Amino acid sequence: MRATPRLPADTSSEELIKTLDHAGCLVVTGMTELDARRAVEKDLAPHMEAVRYKTEDDPTKFYPANSRRITGLVTRSETVCDWILHPTAREVSEHFLGPNCDHIQLHVTAAVEVGPGARAQVLHREEDLFPFFTVPRPNLIVATMWAMTDFRADNGGTLLVPGSHRWPAERKAEPHEVASAEMPAGSMLFWLGGTLHASGPNTTADDWRYGVILTYSAGWVRQEENQYLDTPTSVAANLSPELRDLIGYEMHGGLGFYDPGMGPRITGKTTL
Repeated sequence: MRATPRLPADTSSEELIKTLDHAGCLVVTGMTELDARRAVEKDLAPHMEAVRYKTEDDPTKFYPANSRRITGLVTRSETVCDWILHPTAREVSEHFLGPNCDHIQLHVTAAVEVGPGARAQVLHREEDLFPFFTVPRPNLIVATMWAMTDFRADNGGTLLVPGSHRWPAERKAEPHEVASAEMPAGSMLFWLGGTLHASGPNTTADDWRYGVILTYSAGWVRQEENQYLDTPTSVAANLSPELRDLIGYEMHGGLGFYDPGMGPRITGKTTL
């Protein structure tokens, strides 16, 4: 199995962008401290524990059994909000998406655990929800996965196909072209929206692989996660202006206008 490119967190943005542009995926090690990961785990624990997941797999379903996921992380974790605004994630995303939009937006927030016995997902592209463009599509999405635990080939580490962001639609990945995003806890995985990827199979006896997905998209596309339902207006009113704009309260040209009297009541200086 091929390896995913890997660079440390102190690598220059220019080198991160160059590597990601070439491979379509990249692991950046040392992005978070243990205390931050523990804070996120504590914030999300009651929500993850409440998830009822299937143990009998249906191979026709997109999500495998023995896995659980939640969304709405802007509402559920202040530390995740810090990760959403991380300068490296923002700078890299803006480099790839900026030429195709006026500004970027938050696309998806999700916490995902892949448990023992989970099968591999089918390889797919983040941008498959926008079939109106011919593959390879213009850059519409940049995705990140923040490793809460170690990611390994045997515990469901993300599968990726380096270079597939430049492939035509009819080209299929051969087994030897698939890489596993093996990375220690605290790392962050980038992949472009056109890169084939999937959660890997978990063949361990008792090791749950845990990651937080945060993706960004061009500011004019429909967000995959409905941020306006997952982030109630009472919460949005208390977000920093930067984060509030990122979840979708900033107009993109003439798109997304609203009556301020109908939106979140913004009074004084707000922080999160």
